[in-house]
Parts: sequence; structure tokens; C-alpha cells
Amino acid sequence: QVQLVESGGGLVQPGGSLRLSCAASGSIFSINAMGWYRQAPGKQRELVATVTTSGRTNIADSVKDRFTISRDGARVYLQMNSLKPEDTAVYYCNAVGAAPHNYGMNYWGKGTLVTVSS
Repeated sequence: QVQLVESGGGLVQPGGSLRLSCAASGSIFSINAMGWYRQAPGKQRELVATVTTSGRTNIADSVKDRFTISRDGARVYLQMNSLKPEDTAVYYCNAVGAAPHNYGMNYWGKGTLVTVSS
């Protein structure tokens, strides 16, 4: 089993920065890609960025000039710069199972709220 816990969300002014962290625990070697999703009020959850165990990253076009994803062992980070009000959302950490017993299974953290407002 994999557990994901996010931290780092909060209130920030437009143009500011936040660094989100996600700590993975449990059977961390049974997962492959990890990433961040977000869900704004009244909208569908959308992919923000992913990173594989080998370090391959994918960042959504809408944030690629401002956000960076990184991974360090059992932790994944999302550095968010030049934040805009449209970035306001609940940000969720995600991991995908890679072992035969959990292949394709999605694990989710409970989310951390990011509010961008002056």
C-alpha cells in the first residue's frame, strides 16, 4: 500500500511562489510515475505535472513556464512561481502502481489548498 501526504499549500499573492511537497510512504518501490493534479472550484481535476522514477518529467502547457516538478526518493515537489489567481485550486499528489499486483492503480493524497489572491 502507498500513502501520499501533501503539504505546502496556503494563501499567496499574485506573482508569488509556493513549493508543494508530497511524502510517499509504504510500498514506494511498487510505484512508477508520480505527479500533481489540481481541481479548481467547479472544474474537473486536471494534470499539472508528472515525473517518473527515472526523472522524466511532463508539465502541462498551461503552467510549464512557471512550474517545476522534481523528485527526491520518496518525495515529489512542485515549485510554483509567478502564481496567478487562475492557479487557485486544491492540489493533489498522485502515484501510479507499477507492480503486477497494483499495475495502473492510482493513489491519491487528500490535497492541499492553494489560494492566489491579493
